[in-house]
Amino acid sequence: MNAPKQSKGVLADINIIPLVDVMLVLLIIFMITAPMMQQGLPIDLPKVTTKPLPSKDEVQTVTVTKERAVILNTKKVDIHDLKVAIELLFANKSNKEIFLKADSGVPYGFVVNCMGIIREAGVEKVNIVTRPPDEK
Repeated sequence: MNAPKQSKGVLADINIIPLVDVMLVLLIIFMITAPMMQQGLPIDLPKVTTKPLPSKDEVQTVTVTKERAVILNTKKVDIHDLKVAIELLFANKSNKEIFLKADSGVPYGFVVNCMGIIREAGVEKVNIVTRPPDEK
């Protein structure tokens, strides 16, 4: 008793189930990792203020002029000495907060470099000072 031989031709159908499985796994991976990859400057500016917020300590400021001069409070500091000066300034303080004022003509990279140096010095909050668009 021989079973009749059926001639099977070449199977030309593409099996897309493994492709769909891989795509779904990749979609899930990208959905999980995409929010972690967003980077930016943490700036939380109030829309309207009626009076300045009270501060416990005196306000510490770093000012960057159009000529790229860095001024810590009222003293001019070299960019290479900024980290050490900030570390000395906050040596005995628990609230490490600084305000960064930069001229609009200063290149963005230089301002971000200053922010990085301030962060390396151990300052937890770097506040960028701006002014309203209608103010001259």
